[in-house]
This record gives sequence, C-alpha cells and structure tokens, in this order.
Amino acid sequence: MQITVFIANLYQLSFQFISLIFYFGNVAATVTPQHLVLNRNSLFEGGLQPHNYCLPILKREIHRQAIVSAITNGSKQFFLGTDSAPHDKRRKECPCGCAGIFNAPVALSLYANVFEQADALDKLEAFTSFNGPDFYGLPRNSSMITLKKTRWKVPESYAYTDGEIIPMFAGQTLDWFPCSV
Repeated sequence: MQITVFIANLYQLSFQFISLIFYFGNVAATVTPQHLVLNRNSLFEGGLQPHNYCLPILKREIHRQAIVSAITNGSKQFFLGTDSAPHDKRRKECPCGCAGIFNAPVALSLYANVFEQADALDKLEAFTSFNGPDFYGLPRNSSMITLKKTRWKVPESYAYTDGEIIPMFAGQTLDWFPCSV
C-alpha cells in the first residue's frame, strides 16, 4: 500500500518536518516566494507592514534559510505555489486586515533571485515548471517564459474598477524580469 501526501503549504509544517519530506518519496510541498525572501521581522520593520501579512505567518530567519536550502538542492518534492492574494488596499490596511500577499507580478523574479543566490539557477526550471505536474501525474506545460537578468521597478500599485492592489515589494527594484515568449 502506498499513500501519496501533498502539503498545500510547506510553512504549515514544523521546521524539523522538512527533513522528513526528503525521506518519503510520496510527500511534496509548495513554496511561496514570500516565505523564501521574508521572515517574521519583515512584518514589523518600521511599524506594522500589512502587505507582508500572510497565513501561515512568516517564520524566523533560520526557518527561511532551511526552506531555501530545501528547494535549491534539486529535490522533486518541492515546487512553486505562489498562493498570491490580490486583496484590495483597503482590506489590507485596516483592523483585522486580510491575510495574503499579492506576489503574482514578482513571484518568478523572486524565485530566480533565490536560486541565483544559492548558485542553483540550473534547478529553477524544474522547481517552477516540472516538479508540480510530475507529482500530480499531469502533462508539463508547453508554453515558455523567459527570465532576463535586467533590473526593473515593481509598480507601486495596480488600479482596478473598485480600488487598488499593492503588490509585494511595491516600488522596489528587482533583478530578474519575466518576459513572455
């Protein structure tokens, strides 16, 4: 008998459980960009940062480093899962604000940066494109995205009919730019 387990978000697990994922071949976990580049201090630096609030809550720096190490070693048991949450600015910047980070515009840039810093760019494509469909037994996507090593500024916000959405790292400059092919 074989049981396949999927953990919807690696951060629901204890720090020590990461090592067990490597032991069992039938366990996999998604990893969000925010949990790779932010730690719990990011939520409170310079006052409360509601646009860095997500659930599961950001963890300690040692946990962030362990997750980076886990995904950049080439294991097929970890794959991209943005959990992007485009909540309106008014719903984030209020008492009892919504949990979730709008990372869709920056996710691929952040993943690329993490893999580059770990000297593991050769493992990025599998993490972003192959490990998930392979785990689920689905066909791999045939469309392509090219990441260019070029600096770009993240927009301060994205307007829509009823308001605006603040993206992760709004107004900051990132090193990798995703281009459609």
